Formats: sequence, C-alpha cells, structure tokens
Amino acid sequence: MSQIVVKLNKFIRGNIHTCISLKLLIFLALVLGVTTAFLLDLGLGSVQIPLQEVITILLGGEPSKASWTNIILKFRLPKAISATLAGAALGVSGLQMQTLFRNPLAGPFVLGISSGASLGVALVVLTANVTGMGALLTLGIIGDFGLVVAASLGAALVLGLVLVVSRRVQDTMTLLILGLLFGYATSAVVSILLNFSESQQIQTYLQWTFGSFAGVTWQQMLVLAPVVMLGLFVAVMLSKPLNALLLGESYARSLGLGVQQARFWLITSASILAGAITAFCGPIAFLGVAVPHLCRSLFNTCDHRVLVPGVIFMGAILALISDLLTQLAVRQMVLPLNSVTALIGTPIVTWVILRRNSRTSFPK
Repeated sequence: MSQIVVKLNKFIRGNIHTCISLKLLIFLALVLGVTTAFLLDLGLGSVQIPLQEVITILLGGEPSKASWTNIILKFRLPKAISATLAGAALGVSGLQMQTLFRNPLAGPFVLGISSGASLGVALVVLTANVTGMGALLTLGIIGDFGLVVAASLGAALVLGLVLVVSRRVQDTMTLLILGLLFGYATSAVVSILLNFSESQQIQTYLQWTFGSFAGVTWQQMLVLAPVVMLGLFVAVMLSKPLNALLLGESYARSLGLGVQQARFWLITSASILAGAITAFCGPIAFLGVAVPHLCRSLFNTCDHRVLVPGVIFMGAILALISDLLTQLAVRQMVLPLNSVTALIGTPIVTWVILRRNSRTSFPK
C-alpha cells in the first residue's frame, strides 16, 4: 500500500512539474512573440528598415541612413509602444469583465464601456469651445490627463449601470443586449453633440473613432503609459479575488472576500484601462473580447494568476499585428484600425458563441 502511495505522489509531482514547465515555455514563446512583433512594427511600413538597423537605432547606434533614426524614434517607436499598451490594457479589461459578469462575451466594447469612454471624450472635444475647455486641451499634459479622466468617468458610468442591471438580470444574453443598448444610447448623445458642433471638431472626432495607435506623441505617452501601468498593476493584484469571483459571489464571500470592495477595484481598474486607451487611440473593438479566450485555450486554465500576465502578452501581440496589417494590407494606404481588429476578432467571437452550448469555453 505504501508503495502505491509513493508512486502516486511521484506521478502527481511529475504532472505538476510538467504543467509548470509547459506554462513557462508558453510564456517564453509569448515574450518572444511580443519582441518579434514589436521589432517588425518598427521596421515595416511605407519605408522598409532592416531589423538589424532597427536594433542598432534602439541601442543608440548610427544606422546606414540618418533619416531612419527620425522615422523610428519620432514616429514608429511611440506607435509601437501605444499598440503594446493598448493590447495589454484592453485584453485585461475584457478578462476582468468576463469574470465579474461571468459572461464569456463580455468586454469593453460589447458591454458599452468603450462607448461610455467615447462619450466622455466627445463631451470634452465637441463642447470645448462652448464650455471654455478649449484652452485646457492645449495645455499639453494637463489637457491629456483631462481626456483620460473624462474617458474613464464615461467608462465607469456605463459599467456601473451594467453592474446594477446585472444584479437583477441573470440571463447572459439579456445582459449583453442591455450593454449594447447602453452603447447605442451613448452613441445617440454623441450624435446630438455632433449635430451642434463645428465642422473641424466633427472631422477630428470622426477620425478619432476609426482608431489608431499613430496619434500618440511622446508628450502624451507621459500620461498614457503611467495610467495603463497603474491599471495593469491593480489587475495583477486582483488575480486572487478574480479566482474567487469565478465561481460566484456566494462562494467568494465564503472565502472571506470583501465582494463589494473587490467589485469597486475591478470597476476602477477596467474603467481606467479602457478609458485611457479610448482617450488616446479611439474606441478599439474586439481585442477585449477575443484575447482572454485565446489565453484560456492556450494555457488551458482559468487561474487568473496565469491568465492576467498571459493576456498582457497576448493582447500586445494581437495589437501589434493589427497595427502591422493596417500598413501592409494595402500599399500606399493605411487602413482604419477598427476594420482590422474586427476581421481578427470576429472569427474568435464566433467560435466562442458556437462553443457556448458545450460550456467548455467559460465556467458557469
């Protein structure tokens, strides 16, 4: 009997070590994927720059052509960093929403959170001259921070409404429909604002709605990067509460978790992440829904201590690939970012819907 127990312990330990080793290999592959996609995003475009020259520029060396240094450092590097931050932020925000609402199709865009952030930006941009905030928007970092605050408050408002409704509505499909309705309501308010705005403001706002990583400057990065890093740090610290909430609030309370406090910090983190990215890059669709499901399938786990860092890397990879496709899909033309993310995300979301009947993609 003792020999059987010893063999069983060895078998279990061997499986545990194998599982840990496999996850480490996956993380290493994700890190390599982010690095490769980041360098390709810097080197490819209307002007092709060899990867060796890209690395030389990043290390402070002199490339074969002096103009390549300006292209990389002034234009492509902030764009690539923005894509990395945006993919990580939207992916983590979507993961938090899917766990909080226990809904596999929840996400910043689907639940209307991105629409709420868009409303916050629209209220600032389109009413700047009327409210006297036009001067504020020209104050550099202060104006950028104001946009982040407005977008985060708009996201938090919609998320709060969805959260209140979710306490009364248990059906996931009904919740999704209500989230879409909230999104349509905020879009209607934006349309009314557009009707009373000047043509230049309308053009600026419409261009912003297409989504782009290229509009973020180094000055704006001083606001975007710290805000996103703060939101990601909060998300990492919430990994254990997310695991507890995965099986429902009653189970979480039985473990001694303060559900109300955890929900508050989840809403805060998700709103900051979605709001900051929406403020600077526009309302980017599908990444928040698709990335968490890709990571669950890749790691074959629902443990958020693994999923949160995995989603950060996977989201960065998909965002960088999307940015590459906007430049390379059609020569001499840059495609709207949202059209590319929709083409990537639609098959994934469709796959999630088709798998819902088997209940294998997300625990209920």
